[in-house]
Amino acid sequence: MSILITFEGIEGSGKTTQISRLKNHLIARGHAVVVTREPGGCQIADRIRSILLDPANDAMTSRAELLLYAAARAQHVSEVIRPALQTGQIVLCDRFTDATLAYQGYGRKLDSALIKHLNELATDSITPDLTLLFDLPVERGLGRALQREKITQDSSEGRFEREALDFHRAVRNGYLDLAAAEPDRFRRIDADRPIDTIQAELQVLIDRVYETLQP
Repeated sequence: MSILITFEGIEGSGKTTQISRLKNHLIARGHAVVVTREPGGCQIADRIRSILLDPANDAMTSRAELLLYAAARAQHVSEVIRPALQTGQIVLCDRFTDATLAYQGYGRKLDSALIKHLNELATDSITPDLTLLFDLPVERGLGRALQREKITQDSSEGRFEREALDFHRAVRNGYLDLAAAEPDRFRRIDADRPIDTIQAELQVLIDRVYETLQP
């Protein structure tokens, strides 16, 4: 049975690490799994990603940023997400439509109605079955993200890490507001814990949700 599970959270919240581990768990349980990300996930969307996340593009306007995210998402949904769901796979997506509401809505202060309209257009009305919100203090998350850059010596996708703390606080608050508005879809995950502890919680949660969603 096809399910779209999205992973959301501020910079450095640990989503990518947990997605990789959860994929292995689901495959071991016999499920067909596709792991993807936004922005990106396919060749055209990955090219847009390189523009969006490049720190050199600090002159990008908020509206241009929003439209680029919508364009990348439309291509990603068409090439990756919809085909996977149509063939009965579980899709694990690192960020999706809620990220745009949190970052460009709460963070950039763009109109939420406009963002929702663009999200619906870009996704062709596809919505997540479950959204996992990895939540932790922004100072903690940014510290992790910047430390990762230092270790990998790669800051090519660090444009958002260079935003002011107030921006990241607004994004986090936006995510919490979105989760409060849709408690049936969202699950808040305390991301300021050991990796193994979080993964154990996720595996139990996903197994339970999958059983609940089965016809």
